[in-house]
Parts: sequence; C-alpha cells; structure tokens
Amino acid sequence: MSPKHVIYKKLSRDKSVGVYMGKRDFVDHCDFVDPVDGVVLIDPEQVKGKKVYIMLSCTFRYGRDDMDVMGIAFRRDIFLCTRQVYPPLQDKERSVHTKVQEKILRKLGDDAYPFFFEFPDNLPCSVALQPASTDPGKRCAVEFEVKAFCAENQDEKAQKRSSVRLAIRKIQYAPDKGGAVPSAETTCEFVMSDKPLHMRVSLEKETYYHGEMINISVDIDNSSNRNVKDVSVSVEQVTSVVLYSNDKYISPVAYEETTDTVPAGTSLKKVYSLCPLLGNNRERHGLALDGKLKHEDTNLASSSIVKDEVLKEILGMLVAYRVVVKCNAAGVVGSSEVAVEVPFKLMHPKPDPDTTDLVFEEFKRSYLKGIIGDDDDSAAEP
Repeated sequence: MSPKHVIYKKLSRDKSVGVYMGKRDFVDHCDFVDPVDGVVLIDPEQVKGKKVYIMLSCTFRYGRDDMDVMGIAFRRDIFLCTRQVYPPLQDKERSVHTKVQEKILRKLGDDAYPFFFEFPDNLPCSVALQPASTDPGKRCAVEFEVKAFCAENQDEKAQKRSSVRLAIRKIQYAPDKGGAVPSAETTCEFVMSDKPLHMRVSLEKETYYHGEMINISVDIDNSSNRNVKDVSVSVEQVTSVVLYSNDKYISPVAYEETTDTVPAGTSLKKVYSLCPLLGNNRERHGLALDGKLKHEDTNLASSSIVKDEVLKEILGMLVAYRVVVKCNAAGVVGSSEVAVEVPFKLMHPKPDPDTTDLVFEEFKRSYLKGIIGDDDDSAAEP
C-alpha cells in the first residue's frame, strides 16, 4: 500500500490568503532542480479588489533579526521572484498543472489559483551555522521561503496580517556514480636519518551517507631512525563563507587519539573507524548544518556539489569534509608532525523513486476537519 502524502497548508492571520503545497523539499539534481509548485487560496471578501502575489526568495542571513546598524540589515537577498496569481493573468483552465495542483484545485474550488517557479541553477542549498546555546538571535543561514500576500501592487509593503510565509528547502542527494577511491600519501625525510618515513591513508569510497561508519586505512612505513607516536585520526568539516567574506571554519566532527606507536625500522597497517554525527557535536558553535524546518531535527551539513560554470561567490556557504591522520616523529633533537588529508563527500542517499500517488481521500477528510498540516512558524516578518 502506498504511504500517504501530506499537504502543507498555511493561512494568513486575516484568512485572506493561504498557501497549499505538496512538498517542502526540492532537490538539486545538478543538471536541473525540482520546480516549486503549489496553490494559493484567496478569500474574495477579504481581498476586496486588491491583487494577490506569490514570491519565491532565497536569503542569506548573517545576524540577528533585530540587528540594524546605520540602516543596514544583516541579510542579503540572493534571489527574488514575484508573480501575480489574482486576478489571474492566464486562464486557469488552459494552464498546465501538476497532478498535485489538479487535485488541490478540485478540492478547494474556484477561489484557488496555481503557481509555479523554476529555480535558477546557481542558487545554494539550505544550510545554517549552529548558533551558540546563549545566542537568542537568528543564526547565519541560507534560507528559502514561499510568500503569498495581497496588496495594491507587488512593490507595496505587505501587511503582516494579509501575508503568509512557508519555509522550504533546497537539498542535494549523493550522486548515482561515485568517483575514484580517495587516498593520499606523504614521504618525510629527517636530518641524520638515511631513510624516510612514508605514510599512506585511503578510504573505501568517495561518498559516505550520514550516520555511516567511515573505515580509514592507515599504512605507515617507518624506515627512518625516529620513533612514531601519538597517532590520531579525525574527520573535519570545512565551511567556507564565500558570499560576504572569505571566512573559513574548520571543525573536527569525529576524533580518535590512539596510543599506537611505530618504532624506527618497523611499520603499521591498521583500519580506524569514525562516524561523524551531529549528536556528538551539539555544543560546537559554528558547525554547518543542513537547513531544517520547524519542529524537525537536522544533521551535519551535506557536502556541496558545485557546477564548474557557477560562481562560488553567490553560493553563500560551501561545505566539504576530509579525513586527517596525524602522528609525531620523535627524534634526538625534537619531534616533527606528519599529517595526511583525504577529502570525501558526506551526503544523504537518493531516496527510492517516488511511486506513491497522493491519497487525496485523507486530504479531503483533513480539509473538511480544518486540520491539514498547519505549520505555525511564519506569520511574522523575518
């Protein structure tokens, strides 16, 4: 039996406009992005001759909502697109609708109007930096939302009671085909040592899924006259804030410090296992997380996949991961740190093909009861 789909509904405070959508996660497949579609329900008595608009926005926030220094708000609109839905500019019966739109339109009647947006191919995915526990303000984040409002024209500032916002997300899944198995190595030569120290680190694959154990193969051939100790293995998240600065945040999200040693003239071959999880890093300020909707948990941010032709500066924040293996080569005159870094991708697996049609009998029952998936998070201005 097909699982049931949810219809997301949000009404303005004065009930003049409402937004209905079949989903809130939209996938960036690299060669195309899922379009944003839904239905706007209006109350002709409340609208009173005004026009109704729908807007899709992508915003980069880097401060609290109430911060305003010399008239400058700590936010930047990366993308805005506004369209008029009422009075309709096109005959509703002649326009092309998705299956979900068709079913919602049939249930809501003549006062419902469809909308449709296409994402540009250069927008970032939803991502946020984890705020400190003492920070009550808005976190640094890339956010998407759909907003419906009624006004005399689209440039008029919409009244809060006559507008409604519904947060959505733009996400990426792991590619179907993985790249080459990642590995890296280094050779270090030391003073007063005839032979070098060689260290090689390799992983089993290029892409790992959230919650999956990462097996790290470490091969140390210590032909030098130094003793190797303090072997440590870690997974680091590297977040580059590229929109307004060149800030880079490097945070260890999994770490193991061992007591393994490699005496001079010996070797070590060992597999270490780490699992990077948000649950072990809840208190780490500045960690990049996947964007989340209200009342939902999230996870460590997925690796960013960027097209070659897209300018990275417009993407807000870029996230990458790497395995780092370090050790100390101790000698008579001091010690030297030896390190190897191996990049990899951390992402969600692509879900099974959607074979589940919307079970609209459930929607009808919920609609008649007035309890369809209300999200109570965005009646206020950002």
